Amino acid sequence: MVIPFDRSDSPSSVKEPILHSCLTQSANQQPSNIVNNHTGHQLSNNSSFRSLSMKLHHDYGTSCDEERDLIDCLGRSELKAVRSHADLAKTVHTVRTLNKSLNRATVQLGIEKVVIITKARDNSLVYLTKELTEWLLQTYPNMTVYVDKKLASSCRFNCSGLRKDIPSANTRLKYWTRASLGSDSENISFVITLGGDGTVLHASTLFQTVVPPIVSFSLGSLGFLTNFDFEDFRDVLGKSISDGVNTDLRMRFTCRVHSANGDILEEQQVLNELTIDRGPSPYVTMLELYGDGELLTVAQADGLIVATPTGSTAYNLSAGGSLVHPEVSGICITPICPHTLSFRPVMVPDSMVLRIKVPERSRSTAWAAFDGRERVEIKQGEYVSVKASIFPF
Repeated sequence: MVIPFDRSDSPSSVKEPILHSCLTQSANQQPSNIVNNHTGHQLSNNSSFRSLSMKLHHDYGTSCDEERDLIDCLGRSELKAVRSHADLAKTVHTVRTLNKSLNRATVQLGIEKVVIITKARDNSLVYLTKELTEWLLQTYPNMTVYVDKKLASSCRFNCSGLRKDIPSANTRLKYWTRASLGSDSENISFVITLGGDGTVLHASTLFQTVVPPIVSFSLGSLGFLTNFDFEDFRDVLGKSISDGVNTDLRMRFTCRVHSANGDILEEQQVLNELTIDRGPSPYVTMLELYGDGELLTVAQADGLIVATPTGSTAYNLSAGGSLVHPEVSGICITPICPHTLSFRPVMVPDSMVLRIKVPERSRSTAWAAFDGRERVEIKQGEYVSVKASIFPF
């Protein structure tokens, strides 16, 4: 997701040589070689590593050999041993700096393929979508704009009128569907959303793997995730395309529904929360909660909410859970009307893999909802696994 560009966080004023200077310098050369795609840990380009090590040695007096060892550690599938506790502490610091720098990274937006996501049935938003589309087509001759296919027959959007006024729109104005976005997400330059937080959540469900940069304009009732006013869209988009943008990577969950024998029945990427509740049953749900394979508790309640830091302000907060800053690496677990007062909201590290199971002895089934959508029944013996997704938002 894109946040307002803050020059105080630019590499020229923030002394973060471990990543900020090196990655920014290397990004102008071969960005695809800097960070392994979506695993995000290994610096595979030798020149990138040399720039990193030289910068560390110049600014901090650290040994290039020591830093090479630390960076190599980050590229391993698991860190089994280190030479000393001091090396371990340095590695932890490097990982924290890596995470901080990635969250402050400046991204240059392409303009080849831009997608606009809005509510096609909202008449006022359709008019604004037309205004935005017309401006993009006129301002950027090399840009191809994709709008919801439902707008193809909209009189208010007036596709034929747009193509008459802008002849090049015959080839540069196209339509997207859920299937087309899911199969071609890596080739999308960026996405523009017009609406509220619900529209942003809808965009998250459309991209179940790689998520392009999201530029969100506030036109709805809630605006926790919408950073820009639509009245300023010309300035915002103009500066974003010319100067680049600051990214705000939000953690998502990979949620999988498993049968009793472990087969995957459903998989969803979740930005806000996974909710498992009793559904239409008059009985409270019985849910076994496991963390990294260990039984944490057996919950008897109306349900459980497993929320990301982004989702901590939504259903989680209404159910009595804690507010969590988006940069905190944690998972919120909040019961819904628990049968016993001893089960309170808790937070666990985002490295933990959770499993929520409906035991065989449960009197009723449960229902899982992913960001309030796609409700799935969880029968006795079945379970849902939850872990931090490799595809952030």
